[in-house]
Amino acid sequence: MTVRLSPKGCLLRRGRCSEPGRLYMLTTVTQNRYPLFDNFQRARIVIRHLRMAEQENSCHSLAWVVMPDHVHWLIELKEITLSTLMRRFKARSSHSLRKSGTLTVPVWQAGYHDRALRRGEDVVKAARYIIANPLRAGLVTRIGDYPHWDAIWI
Repeated sequence: MTVRLSPKGCLLRRGRCSEPGRLYMLTTVTQNRYPLFDNFQRARIVIRHLRMAEQENSCHSLAWVVMPDHVHWLIELKEITLSTLMRRFKARSSHSLRKSGTLTVPVWQAGYHDRALRRGEDVVKAARYIIANPLRAGLVTRIGDYPHWDAIWI
């Protein structure tokens, strides 16, 4: 499937343009920043859907971390738009969470934050920033003690 973007497609949201092959840092938060993912099983459900996006060849995941109230995800985008990727991820993970007994509706806050990495930008540095989130938040003293992250370099 080839994604054809019109020149005006990038104006839908200033700065948001989906470019296959480009690296993006994505962040999405739970509704009202409720700490849904401080529950191990709920966090694993979200992780399953991050991995599903890669299995469907929507993206190549380079690094991610599931925090109690948000997700950071470093990806290489495949032949899909960012909005389609995030819409599918959020819809599918919400459905699975509700099936598992999560009563919070909606699960996710509307929208998401994205940042395209510049050509030549240090990708490993960006990945380290993402996976160090639990350290900066004071959830653990060693990243190895936090169970909800992954990076292709580890």
